Amino acid sequence: MKKLSAKLMSFAVITLISGCAATGDKASENTEPEAKTPSYINEYPTRDRVDYVLNCVAKHGGLTYISQYACGCKIDKIAEKLSFEEFEAATTFGYMRKTPGENGAAFRDPEQSKSLKKRLKEAENNAEKSCFVK
Repeated sequence: MKKLSAKLMSFAVITLISGCAATGDKASENTEPEAKTPSYINEYPTRDRVDYVLNCVAKHGGLTYISQYACGCKIDKIAEKLSFEEFEAATTFGYMRKTPGENGAAFRDPEQSKSLKKRLKEAENNAEKSCFVK
């Protein structure tokens, strides 16, 4: 009885495996490619997300569950509005514009710098309103 049971089990497993493989091939032939919408939220590297959240938490009085959750929400909302490339450029312009004299002019004066800083500020303000309970 055990031998028959083991043979039936083996047969069932082989049938399932071969059936799945055949079904998988047919399914891939019949499906059309899905239209992809740009999703900026997943292109932000974890390190940069964590860095943003830690800075945000520090600005909001230290690590609490609420500040951690709200700051994580905030970077997600920003990621919905700006690609990582835009976010990185805007933050770089923001940090480097404090460079005094002619060296800082390259970061302060270009229209791209002003535009990205404005977009980042708008995204941060909207995210602040959405994520923090007042």
